[in-house]
Amino acid sequence: MSRPTGRVLTLLELLQSGGTRTIAELADRLGVEGRTVRRYVDQLLDLGVPVEAVRGRYGGYRLARGHRLPPLMLNDDEALAVLLGLVAGRRAGLATAAGTASETAAAKIRRVLPGPLADRLDAVQESLAFTRPSVGTAAPDTGTLLTLADAVRHRRPVSFRYGDREGRRTDRTLHPYGIVSHSGRWYVTGEDTGIGENRTFRLDRITDARALPGSFEEPAGPDPAESVLSGFATASYRHEVTLRIHGTVEQIRARFPASIATVDEPADGQDPAEERWHRVEMRAERLDWLPALLASLDRPFAIERPDELRALVLGLAGRLAEGARRPPTG
Repeated sequence: MSRPTGRVLTLLELLQSGGTRTIAELADRLGVEGRTVRRYVDQLLDLGVPVEAVRGRYGGYRLARGHRLPPLMLNDDEALAVLLGLVAGRRAGLATAAGTASETAAAKIRRVLPGPLADRLDAVQESLAFTRPSVGTAAPDTGTLLTLADAVRHRRPVSFRYGDREGRRTDRTLHPYGIVSHSGRWYVTGEDTGIGENRTFRLDRITDARALPGSFEEPAGPDPAESVLSGFATASYRHEVTLRIHGTVEQIRARFPASIATVDEPADGQDPAEERWHRVEMRAERLDWLPALLASLDRPFAIERPDELRALVLGLAGRLAEGARRPPTG
């Protein structure tokens, strides 16, 4: 690469780092005179890179928003960070329905990496492990995601068709407060104006989303992520479980996160780090997984309801005690 061409690319990288750069600053970084900087800017303009001249005492040059992506300059650390983000998002199920987009974007970036850096990336990918694989997760349509995100930003109502778990489809109008990704799925939460209550909807079940005229004010309350998690914890299931557990909220939350249970908070003036009895409430379709969870908590607890859970815990305790007493076989 010739020196002038290399300096033009360096100029592009400096401008892509953001903000307005003065001619004096650019000349100093490139080791050239001011008129040479102007010539390099003209070369970028000829290539279709949208460079704007900013007048005034603190003027200079900056990148404008163009109709197409200009050549993207990334250093080694930035390229590695982008690629790892794409890999992690895909493995964790955070891709959109156009799942190949992340793969082709990663491939384009990888093709221009220096050999040693590409080898380092391969080593990192081979050593990565994810506890929640993305296989089987439902990804949202890209257009749906963009429409809802724009409505959230500008506080605009949206209408869409929604399919529930039984496949029934209904028309909804929503004041969207936020979009949340949780366990490989995407959700939008807000006020369903048809019933006047807050609801959470899965994006992969939404079709025909479009913004409506008007705007709305978001009321004070929990942020969207808290709303989604609390909705999971209070959803209607077969069993209603009430426990009393002795410990701090932090200790209890280590095994009973907000997505599966509600925990009463310490009263005003009480030390949150002090161990005390807390009421824990949750709903579950099945109970067979709860005895092992309570055992792993390793805190004093009492079961208020249901009786079926008490029987399951006693059964597990009996099997554990029997196994502990059983002599080893030779």
